[in-house]
Amino acid sequence: MATNQEVLNQVKQKAAEWLTDVYDEATKADVRRMLNNADSTELVDSFYRDLEFGTGGLRGIMGAGTNRMNIYTVGAATQGLSNYLKKEFGNLSEIKVAIAYDCRNNSRLFSETSAGIFAANGIKVYIFEDLRPTPELSFAVRELGCQSGIILTASHNPKEYNGYKAYWDDGSQIVSPHDENIIDEVSKVAAADIKFNGDQNLITVLGSEMDNLFLEKVKTVSISPEVVQRQKDLKIVYTPIHGTGVRMIPAALRAFGFTNIFNVPEQDVVSGEFPTVISPNPEETAALEMAIAKAVEVDADVVLASDPDADRLGVAVKNDKGKFVILNGNQTALVFIYYIINQRKLSNKLKGNEFVVKTIVTTELIAKIAERNKVDFYDVFTGFKFIAEVIRDLEGQKVYIGGGEESFGFMPADFVRDKDAVSSCALMAEIVAWAKDQGKSLYEMLLDIYMEYGFSREKMKYVVRKGKTGAEEIQQMMVNFRTNPPKVLGGSRLKIVKDYGVNIATNILTGEKTPINQKITSEVLQFFTEDGTKISVRPSGTEPKIKFYFELAGSLTNRADYDAVEKLADEKIDAIMKELDL
Repeated sequence: MATNQEVLNQVKQKAAEWLTDVYDEATKADVRRMLNNADSTELVDSFYRDLEFGTGGLRGIMGAGTNRMNIYTVGAATQGLSNYLKKEFGNLSEIKVAIAYDCRNNSRLFSETSAGIFAANGIKVYIFEDLRPTPELSFAVRELGCQSGIILTASHNPKEYNGYKAYWDDGSQIVSPHDENIIDEVSKVAAADIKFNGDQNLITVLGSEMDNLFLEKVKTVSISPEVVQRQKDLKIVYTPIHGTGVRMIPAALRAFGFTNIFNVPEQDVVSGEFPTVISPNPEETAALEMAIAKAVEVDADVVLASDPDADRLGVAVKNDKGKFVILNGNQTALVFIYYIINQRKLSNKLKGNEFVVKTIVTTELIAKIAERNKVDFYDVFTGFKFIAEVIRDLEGQKVYIGGGEESFGFMPADFVRDKDAVSSCALMAEIVAWAKDQGKSLYEMLLDIYMEYGFSREKMKYVVRKGKTGAEEIQQMMVNFRTNPPKVLGGSRLKIVKDYGVNIATNILTGEKTPINQKITSEVLQFFTEDGTKISVRPSGTEPKIKFYFELAGSLTNRADYDAVEKLADEKIDAIMKELDL
């Protein structure tokens, strides 16, 4: 193992390379500042490794250095992607890419830098005139017949971060084998290889015409426009949390027919500093505090929120005590799937060739709703690129009608091939309107779903283990769970173990082994007990964490019993956590 001094010497050597003429003066000045600082912490953090172009692209803290988001690490990613596109699509007379960016600091700079690099490689570029949501980028890739697309965003990460997500010709984030092949190409690129200055004639700016095409498609997501007309004055509070949803989501709500939209002026300010929140994440209660305060003030029916690149949505509604509560991601996905299937069934639009998709750690109630209504259902690994892959595989054979995951993402239509908070916010408002038309709130509608299909309670627990020893400990935890699974959980016998590392499901009670239909493997274990409890165990691919997802199944016979049933479920999940030493 290298000593601290050896690491520092290696870092200084790497940093010295950034003082050559390949790099601009501002970057060199920043590197000199770090080299001259007696405290080497920032220098080491910036250069101790290369920021990896992973299967989801780049994500990291902004600044100078090999482990930072800057025009050179972004440039290497774009040059590598350009090289791969020219290999894959060299037979085409023209290769095309679309570029979008969010509200984060340097997002515009990185997007314009990338546009110049693509153009320098002879690739036609369509770049949005200003910030746009991730789902609109996915749509534009398909609409313009592009071979690829990128968006500069770090999703809901803190303000110090930025990121780079790459898309393929179907508008989906890149999957195998292209993801690994692009990683290989990017790893070969040195700073001197990056072609920064391309022919500006190859760059076309996209504006309102693409917005209008996108919004026309978003309108087609509406299932019950007559309900919206009856409830068009539904009181909706919406916040973009300083991000890209600021124009497009209110426009989508109006396109559906809603007229009574309240904003949160302080959070309509587009800013990569995210001045009103600690974290711009709609999963977190603190991020929605201002919107909920506005909802209380105006007596709103629903609060809607989107993250900085407007792919995830948050939903808050009044509970039976009149207090606004945030639905978790499982509940949001459940409500969407229930409504889509139920309304299609009522209007005789279910033809028998429809399908829905969820990720394996998302609530099993979605599968139950699909199966009971004879809608095909698919389980995929975490990430919307896997949902999009199912759609691509079934193109022309079956009709996609919805898919979601527990981490606050939903995709209600396949003209976008990624999480879509624009369409989802508009559709969620329609669902609230439909519930109101039925004389109930969205909260009551959720409880009615539980009464019809069964109760479910979900929780997630992170276990953090830092450093090399932490990584080894996490690896050993997975080995222990795999070789010595718990026999009883929460008083119920273990029945099924699904090991996605080898894609085999084992019935512990009978010994029967069944193949799991997945194209690739993933380091995930799932335990199912006789009483329907599901526990998923998954090490994080990007952080020193191992994640435990708990889902407890049960029954609810009366809305008034919900709090008591939920409390018992929480107690049982807490007991299982203790059994697992968490």
